[in-house]
Amino acid sequence: MVFNFDECIDRRHSDSYKWQKYAGRDVIPLWVADTDFRSPPCIIEALCARIEHGVFGYGTLPAALTEIFIKRMHERYQWDVRPEWLIFLPGLVSGLHLTVRALTSVGEAIVIPYPSYPPFRTAARSAGRQHRLASMRLVSSRWCVDFSGTDPVMTGKESLLMLCNPHNPGGTAYRRGELEQHLDFARQHDLLVCSDEIHCDLLLTPDVHHIPFASLSEDAAQRSITLMSPSKTFNIAGLGASVAVIPNAHLRMQFAAARAGIVPMVDVLALTAANAAWQDGQDWLTQQLDYLRGNRDRLTERLRKIPGLMLSGPEATYLAWIDASRLAVADPHAFFERAGVGLSAGAEFGDNRFVRLNFGCTRALLEEALDRMELACEHICQ
Repeated sequence: MVFNFDECIDRRHSDSYKWQKYAGRDVIPLWVADTDFRSPPCIIEALCARIEHGVFGYGTLPAALTEIFIKRMHERYQWDVRPEWLIFLPGLVSGLHLTVRALTSVGEAIVIPYPSYPPFRTAARSAGRQHRLASMRLVSSRWCVDFSGTDPVMTGKESLLMLCNPHNPGGTAYRRGELEQHLDFARQHDLLVCSDEIHCDLLLTPDVHHIPFASLSEDAAQRSITLMSPSKTFNIAGLGASVAVIPNAHLRMQFAAARAGIVPMVDVLALTAANAAWQDGQDWLTQQLDYLRGNRDRLTERLRKIPGLMLSGPEATYLAWIDASRLAVADPHAFFERAGVGLSAGAEFGDNRFVRLNFGCTRALLEEALDRMELACEHICQ
């Protein structure tokens, strides 16, 4: 079956968080990380069948979902996961907050890559935890963590290392040696590791493979919590289904205790969608990846010709971390918003010189946005 990713679905008058931000304004929203693609038919059909049943009382976790996830981890990553390791959650961000609250104490600090996905720092702040920054550096056009600047500021009070693999916003899919550097750093400083792997299915560069941090070794498994979800992959973020993989029984107990009475179970429709996505969504995903590669390549080609902008990667995700430091504007996000393109502000990730562009949209919409960006940049560079 051929899926049409060029289909233009009008989200302006829906409940879309992404599109409602600019309601009534001529601004193309390419910011928050959901796509404009219709979810796979297998998910829509499964949801329709569940709705047709007509009863939506308290649900339980389907045994089939656990089996499907375990099979997926083995076949895709050669990672043998056990059922008791899994805790399903109504969203990955809640998993980040739970990890911080369960595995760290007041007075302890968290090591966070910089720039990084904003909820990493939000989770630290909301729990009253300090954080140390591990700067990202460009290495052969790939954004990688450089721990050399972090070692001198470590005090011995750090207890948790946050990892984003693939990296958001940089789009790096970490190689085994790079993940082993994270593990070595964690060993050296006696850190637990929270690995956000929500974008693991969205690999755009040929011959690049996702490696779960916990699959590196028994040591990596026992000191880590891995967070995964079908939400970004299959555009079902609004349904909220994620999973924490916690091999260490003590850490799992702490995590479950922090969750009790505060974070609810996953609702029945989200479980239905996740089951259908992981079981029957591969053909759709394969075609989506081809389309996203085309968008990524077209974006790269266009940005080379736009004065003041530079892009490295991405190898994974549908997010482009665009360097606007050579553009003669104080606030690139506000500049492009005035030009009619709504991007994510680099300041939210830790660097105001950048903007993040979501190219998970139709190619026609991407071209229109790039036309606006190019015209705006040419105007100030004349």
